[in-house]
Amino acid sequence: MPRFFVGTSLSPDDIVQLPDDVVRHVLVLRLQVGDSIVLFNGEGGEYSAELAAIERRAVTVKIREFRDIEVETPYRLTLAQGIASGDKMDWLIEKAVELGASSFVPLTTTRSVVRLAGERAARRHAHWEGIVRASCEQCGRNRLPEVMPVREIATWLSAMPRVPAGDELRILLSPRASIPFSALPAAPPKGPVTVLVGPEGGFSAAEEAAAMDHGFQAV
Repeated sequence: MPRFFVGTSLSPDDIVQLPDDVVRHVLVLRLQVGDSIVLFNGEGGEYSAELAAIERRAVTVKIREFRDIEVETPYRLTLAQGIASGDKMDWLIEKAVELGASSFVPLTTTRSVVRLAGERAARRHAHWEGIVRASCEQCGRNRLPEVMPVREIATWLSAMPRVPAGDELRILLSPRASIPFSALPAAPPKGPVTVLVGPEGGFSAAEEAAAMDHGFQAV
């Protein structure tokens, strides 16, 4: 059944006009009046709905019922990713959403091919948020992962305490590490997890050293 994100409050029996981007999807899918769809607003759970009216540029639905469905992981997982070039970053975010990541931090690093700043960074950020919404629609998640603004890795690390608090787990993926990923504890972590991944060329030795100085374990 088609699932769509709508960034507004929803309640059973409401009559709701869908946003323009969802209207385009409804028209492309050639849905008809009376067809059933699922809506979610990122606040948890989802709503069954029925298409009540379809016009050229407007679609109205009637909300049927709320379903209290939660599919989130039991811990918060942040992917801090060195910005990849081309469509690779889009693919990384899409797959990370499907795997349960809770938030994304796009990082500019020494070896980053792509450099984003100002208006270009804002446009790319909005684009990534669109990918998050579309991925949640496809994979069944009802809460939207957060995409943080583009940060320089040094600036991002400096804002973190050097020693992780409590049961927080910080993982740095590095080809120079001696510990394999499979050696990490198999039990689910008790607290938040941050996974730090470099761009195509990887992190510099100085960046890896700075990460480990802030509590990251290289694997």
